Amino acid sequence: MLIIGIAGGTGSGKTTVVHNVLNQLSAEDVIVISQDNYYRDSSHLPFEERVQINFDHPRSIDFELLVSDLKKLRSGQTIAQPVYSFLTHSRTGESLITPPKKVVIVEGILVLTNPELRDLFDLKVFVHADSDERLIRRIRRDIQERGRDLDEVISRYQKTLKPMHDQFIEPSKMHADIIIPNERKTRNFAAIDVITSVITNRLKVNNEHA
Repeated sequence: MLIIGIAGGTGSGKTTVVHNVLNQLSAEDVIVISQDNYYRDSSHLPFEERVQINFDHPRSIDFELLVSDLKKLRSGQTIAQPVYSFLTHSRTGESLITPPKKVVIVEGILVLTNPELRDLFDLKVFVHADSDERLIRRIRRDIQERGRDLDEVISRYQKTLKPMHDQFIEPSKMHADIIIPNERKTRNFAAIDVITSVITNRLKVNNEHA
């Protein structure tokens, strides 16, 4: 099994990179795990308190469960991922049954900040985008997909997103094996080709030794 970590700031285009990689691989061989499903359960808290949680700090992620689930997948076990709702700021109580596959892609803003998780990655990728571009993408996504209003998005960006990006996410770039610039006018398809080549070559080697 090949485990790949893809990180980057909010709105950097991680999901687009993942989709571009998936387009060049067989869907039967790959699963994608989102860090977002591993936010710590806060369903026991009143909604007013959940809204105040700093979801951009590493302590908001249940890294222990994520690491445990990845180890289970690597050992051939099927896992039950928690499902997180951005509307209620809590886990839904449902599970996403996930069987092991040849390639596991773990994507999220904080996946390169945790040493134990990093040690499980065979390839570490960081997607970089200009801060203004990331803010624009975040505003569009939160308003269109998560039911937030403009003032809420901007306030959260100023209070938590930007400080946490500067403190935790941007420094985690130093752990990346590949850094992909993802600006509006610059799509680094060469870097994506490198990632897919690494994956296909590794799969070929694994198949030969199977």
